[in-house]
Amino acid sequence: MSDTDQREVLWAPWRIEYITGQKEKGCIFCNRFALTDDRRNLILARGRRSFVIMNKFPYNNGHLMVAPIRHTGDFSSLTADEIAEIFAFVQAFMGVFHSVMKPDGFNIGLNLGKTAGAGVEDHLHVHVVPRWEGDTNFMPVIGEIKVISEHIQSTYDKLLDAYRTTKLSEESP
Repeated sequence: MSDTDQREVLWAPWRIEYITGQKEKGCIFCNRFALTDDRRNLILARGRRSFVIMNKFPYNNGHLMVAPIRHTGDFSSLTADEIAEIFAFVQAFMGVFHSVMKPDGFNIGLNLGKTAGAGVEDHLHVHVVPRWEGDTNFMPVIGEIKVISEHIQSTYDKLLDAYRTTKLSEESP
């Protein structure tokens, strides 16, 4: 392989687990919520009606999701209390991100249905993705690869610590 060929190779070894790994049976959100080791399962917070979980294969550092505890893919079936708690978590973690990671903006949204890009169609979830000026560069655009600059467990620990500290002084789900 020539030097030119070497420069054209982009390595993302952490993705192989997602690509070749055994696909989980059942709902990933219901399965994770039922387990008790929150750190191992990347659950940052549990409420009465919803919970916050980090995306194991993130679009960006810190990418997390807020999901109702109740298994539903139908947004119109959510109760007012479920919607309120889900978006209270979104708001609380935006504050956590500002204190820990100092993002310049956020992508926040839902992908409802396969056509809309939902990877998990039967259990809706709100994506919260912190963004930084200049984080869109040639790597994801040309190389179809993301550079994640911090190990997910380190990010988890920082976010959890900030959430617990914030939760003591503010109303949070």
